[in-house]
Amino acid sequence: MATDNQQGAFETNRDAEIKRGPLETWVGKVIKNPKRAYRSMFYVATVFFLVTTLFPFYWLLVLALTPNNLISNMGLLPKGFNPGVFVTMFERVPFHLYMFNSFVLGLTTTVIVLLLASLAGYVFGRLRFPGRTFLMLAILAISYFPPAAFFLPLFQLFTGGTNLVLGPITVSSPDLFNTPAPMVLPFSALFMPLSIFILTTFYGQIPDGLEDAARVEGTTRLGALFRVIIPLSAPGVATAGVLTFISVYNEFFFSFLMNNGEASSWAPIVAGILKYQGQFDTPYNLMAAASIVGVLPVAILVIVAQERIVSGLTAGALKE
Repeated sequence: MATDNQQGAFETNRDAEIKRGPLETWVGKVIKNPKRAYRSMFYVATVFFLVTTLFPFYWLLVLALTPNNLISNMGLLPKGFNPGVFVTMFERVPFHLYMFNSFVLGLTTTVIVLLLASLAGYVFGRLRFPGRTFLMLAILAISYFPPAAFFLPLFQLFTGGTNLVLGPITVSSPDLFNTPAPMVLPFSALFMPLSIFILTTFYGQIPDGLEDAARVEGTTRLGALFRVIIPLSAPGVATAGVLTFISVYNEFFFSFLMNNGEASSWAPIVAGILKYQGQFDTPYNLMAAASIVGVLPVAILVIVAQERIVSGLTAGALKE
């Protein structure tokens, strides 16, 4: 009799499990194993990140491969297959020159930023003086100012519209429009605070004994910075350099307004992409192809330097 009751109870429980839907079954498994919920949340977040990050690049590829006269009521697949667009884009606009300009502007700004940010990072990270925290916060606040707030005075300064009073002498500012200077100088000012913050964190973690040993050997503070501090802070320097280059390479505001859009006037990639627009037509396939070609160097740089960037940011976040 007891065996029959146990068998009936087992069949009742089995029927209850069979009647559960997929969601109820999954919830039951999560209750028994909470790690399953964390794993599911990780998968959902990963899929969401991949879709939102990679879909724009996929859509650029779809637009590039679709002939321009077929770009209407587009679906998720290209209407046609036109790989020759990646050759036509160079024939219509000297896009390689615009890419060269962006590389020169990015490298020049990165060198200036790393040089000045290293000096400032040494001062803030290794020296103690009154008002150090307040001055550091003031420098970081610059990075939160919108670029448009600086445009009018800088435009007048770089186009010769400002009179500089040097004692009894009054001179007009030089006309630097269509040169690298009106882009490199604002870039350096806008992107330097982040580099100063990163390098300050790294330089402050170097043991004082290493610098003291170098100074005992006769080197100066500047010599200790370049011979001891910077080599030991290589991950931080690499992180600041890569982030600065990427920011300059992707900058739009000053890159668009401080030149006439010609490759001979040091116009960067953004001007090259807009150069495809005509008076009566807009070849979206050529613009999409140019966007893909333009973003490839930065994508390769991020893939190559991602471990260095991550290790640099995480190492700088630790206090030893």
